[in-house]
Amino acid sequence: MAAGKNERCFPPPAAYAKAARLLERWLKACVLCPRGCKVNRLEGELGFCQGRADLAAMNTAQLHFGEEPPISGSMGSGTIFFSGCTMACRYCQNYSISQEHSGEQTSPEDLAGVMLGLEMAGAHNINLVTPTAHLVVILQALAIARSYGCELPVVYNTSGYERAAAMRQLDGLIEIYMPDFKYADYEVAARLSDAPNYVEHARASLAEMVRQVGNLEMDERGVAVRGVLIRHLVLPGDLSGTERVLQDLADICGPQVWVSLMSQYRPEYRAIQTPGLERGISGQEYKAARKALAEAGISRGFVQGMASARGEYMPEFEE
Repeated sequence: MAAGKNERCFPPPAAYAKAARLLERWLKACVLCPRGCKVNRLEGELGFCQGRADLAAMNTAQLHFGEEPPISGSMGSGTIFFSGCTMACRYCQNYSISQEHSGEQTSPEDLAGVMLGLEMAGAHNINLVTPTAHLVVILQALAIARSYGCELPVVYNTSGYERAAAMRQLDGLIEIYMPDFKYADYEVAARLSDAPNYVEHARASLAEMVRQVGNLEMDERGVAVRGVLIRHLVLPGDLSGTERVLQDLADICGPQVWVSLMSQYRPEYRAIQTPGLERGISGQEYKAARKALAEAGISRGFVQGMASARGEYMPEFEE
């Protein structure tokens, strides 16, 4: 297990700045994510995610207590929600942020100030939600925040639809990866989330994340300090292909993998007009998912109660 905060060693500011300069060159014909829009963001062109080159669209920043226990801890996760997404899920519960691009354009300096403010408020980590579109600005902000003494681990909270080559540029700069692994079927991913070749990219990027930081490690308080924690949302009618996904996770990450199995699906946004998504999941479906978790040999992680699926309260997790 990792030691306490004072014994952690974080990269120097120059390491983040160097990665930002390298990835900034990718924006000339943008290939940060698997879509490879190839728009020239340096000249103000906008691709699928609508991300700019010089500013990051930030929606909210707050102490968040509804994440998994190692992420929220007792003091909360310093969560920063960024606008835009590499995917377009028809059932997204945060669609106003991810697809309607609700947010304020924020400079690297101001974003660094937000990070430092979350640390002062007692956050256990800096939790970057859908960060990829704004990766260059985020790295610039982290360089500034570290230069001012920020000593929080960084959580890369992503849909899993990532380009493994981009994740390789973050080697040594991210302490905790928290990707989704949404689907086992290519066609379902394309239909429900407009994500071509999702499975291939999710597998490759997850393998890269595990190579960098391994499986989840926690300190003496049970708070995450390093590693990968994977989320999987169970969809009605097994559209998520849960059994195959969980077997993939066990194969890629090994028996020590930490998985968060989520029951909180509700038909929101465009789900009601999408065949197969019109209803929530049943208790029987989630029971089958939990059985698949055990059959995959995965014994570390968290499951949600079914009340999360009904939207009765914020998601609660049990180990």
